[in-house]
Amino acid sequence: MPIISRGFHGRRPADDRKLPPGQFETFDFPVLSAGPTPHVAQEDWELDITTEDGARHSWDWAAFMALPMESPTVDLHCVTRWSKFGTEWQGVSLDVLLEDVETAAEFAFIHAHGGYTTNLPLEDLLDGQAWIVHRYDGEDLAPEHGGPARLLVPHLYLWKSAKWVRGIELRQDDEPGFWESAGYHDYGDPWREQRYQGD
Repeated sequence: MPIISRGFHGRRPADDRKLPPGQFETFDFPVLSAGPTPHVAQEDWELDITTEDGARHSWDWAAFMALPMESPTVDLHCVTRWSKFGTEWQGVSLDVLLEDVETAAEFAFIHAHGGYTTNLPLEDLLDGQAWIVHRYDGEDLAPEHGGPARLLVPHLYLWKSAKWVRGIELRQDDEPGFWESAGYHDYGDPWREQRYQGD
């Protein structure tokens, strides 16, 4: 059963910032999860990228933290209709993580602690569009927001930015993840309002 915090209120931005259709600005950071919050210690965390041929690339926390970091500032858009402008993160670009990974895959299937999954075209993780982030607003990422590390793909609805990320499976075929199997859109572009299958 999804766990969704309710009661936050949004409004349209007063300045010239743009909202995708059907969205309202919030100054909160609502917590929405598909189940209980996993608590994974940094020393137990590991990220695996597995290619379609079974080749496995892994980083423990120390190896991940030794990679070049970026500090993206991005807007977030949740399928539940809230948007939050100018969020500040720190993490590693997927371009860095995939730099030495040989693949002809077209899709990525994301695995998270707690059993959550989501699917994306691989091209949506490249060219400075996605990160594995471990800090938010100058602080270590809190467990309720996906700490110790989560995927961040801000140009898509936020359910595609899997919290508690632990693995990326590169595939030739597309397979729906948790919310996609429940009727959410396979792609999830907020500017095209792709909330549900058929949108």
